[in-house]
Amino acid sequence: MEEKKENKFGLLGKNISYSFSRGYFTEKFKDLGLNKNEYVNFDLQQIEDFPAVLKDKNIKGINITIPYKEDVMQYLDTFDKTAKKIGAVNTIKFTKKGKLKGFNTDVVGFENSIKPFLKKHHKKALILGTGGASKAIAFALKKNKIKFKFVSRKPSSKKQISYESLSEKSLKKYTVIINCTPLGTSPDIEKCPNIPYEFITNKHLLFDLIYNPEISTFLSKGKENGATIKNGYEMLELQAEESWRIWNM
Repeated sequence: MEEKKENKFGLLGKNISYSFSRGYFTEKFKDLGLNKNEYVNFDLQQIEDFPAVLKDKNIKGINITIPYKEDVMQYLDTFDKTAKKIGAVNTIKFTKKGKLKGFNTDVVGFENSIKPFLKKHHKKALILGTGGASKAIAFALKKNKIKFKFVSRKPSSKKQISYESLSEKSLKKYTVIINCTPLGTSPDIEKCPNIPYEFITNKHLLFDLIYNPEISTFLSKGKENGATIKNGYEMLELQAEESWRIWNM
């Protein structure tokens, strides 16, 4: 007879059958001998279906991915300082009193993953995309005194510039470029953000939050021009471990 699972953890997102988290935590629970734990995908087409997920009283923790890192906040009771400042959540802890508390572990994951690659000349960064993940990236850059601009298809503030406005001059100035868009994720691996790759040099550091494929078109075009490249796999591992720490504290 199969043992009944008592502790359920999961990932909230949309079209997430490819999910890193489920494989990672399933393996982790096996290694730790936590046979009563399971990790599932809550694959929702709309955030309005989230309250139905919460009816399951065995749920002990949830990770959140695209596109719900901001939308999920309306359903939470409290937030830790960082998540509140960022305005995006990727981890939910169920407190002893049954409250839902939001955290953001993307910051820890990104910061520790990019740090070894940062050189003295990496003073300014371009963040491609303006979704929930990009907010955590901006928070981490600010913390490390790296100035940044968001690049958006439809800029809506002074902190945002358009893809069309990127030139040789701007790429000389901004030597760190972080892709926070889903462009290039499997199966559409030929896609990439529309930036002038011809102006990328060996002074550049390109970081892609995507990890599947291992080298996205964005990273591959950067590498061709001598840039240092890093994908999002280690960031995911680090933020998963941070989620696990939060659920168990």
